[in-house]
This record gives sequence, C-alpha cells and structure tokens, in this order.
Amino acid sequence: MSIYDIPVTLNDGTDTTMGAWEGHLLLIVNTASRCGYTPQLETLQELFDDYAPRGLFVIGVPCNQFADEEPGTDKQIACTYSEQHGVTFPVLKKCDVNGPNQHPLYEFLKGEGPDIEWNFEKFLVSPSGEVIGRFAPGMEPDEMPIIDLFEQHLPL
Repeated sequence: MSIYDIPVTLNDGTDTTMGAWEGHLLLIVNTASRCGYTPQLETLQELFDDYAPRGLFVIGVPCNQFADEEPGTDKQIACTYSEQHGVTFPVLKKCDVNGPNQHPLYEFLKGEGPDIEWNFEKFLVSPSGEVIGRFAPGMEPDEMPIIDLFEQHLPL
C-alpha cells in the first residue's frame, strides 16, 4: 500500500486520501495546542508559507494521547490553530498515533520503528511517497537537518 492510498479526514470533516498531496514533499506532524512545543505551529506555518510554492505541504495531525494536551473538539482545534497560531496548512481530524486505535497513516509512517514519543514528532515524506526523515519533538521544524532535506527534495 502506498501512503497515497490512506484515507484521511480533514479537520472540517472532509473525507479524502493522502493522494490529495501526491507528488509533494510532506512534513507531517502530530500536534497539540496545550503542549510546551505548541509554538512550533508558528514555525510550521512559516515553513509552509516559504516552501509551498516549491511543493511542500505541512500537515498537522492533532492528537490527545500525550498528557491530555489536545482535549478539544475538531472545531475548537481549528479555531485555536487558526486564531492563536495563524495556521493555514492542512489539519486532519484528531486521531491516535500509537496503540490499537492508531490511524493507518501513522502505521505507515512508523513502519517498524518505535512509537511516537510525544507531540510534535515530525515525519518527512518524499514526493514519491517514501519516509525520508523522522525528527524528535524537541527538534525545531526549521533546524538544518530538516531544511537540508527540503532543499534536496524540492525544485529550486
């Protein structure tokens, strides 16, 4: 199965598949609005603004599995992300990233790797659909290991 076959639901309830972003570099991040890493939302938005013209999509995946840091409804999450953090990149419906109810997207992203350790773990997926990077929550989204991969996989 390709990542592009995985069904997802956007935060507004729209059903689609990851195929909506096929051919783009994807930075997929499990997010939360009450986390110490929540300021990364602004950095993610800046990266989306800067790199979208070259083919990057940031995709937020709200998750409440870590210390109840994303307790709201999808509508509340959308308001918080938009109004408090200026988010315009795609945000999926809140879901689990670990355990028996983990979303199939995270089953694909993790492969045989370990569980997600906390909010704001980042995965970079190439335009051909391969996971090319996994970054810890504490790594800022604009640190050079991530930016270097952007530059390797995005047209000039």
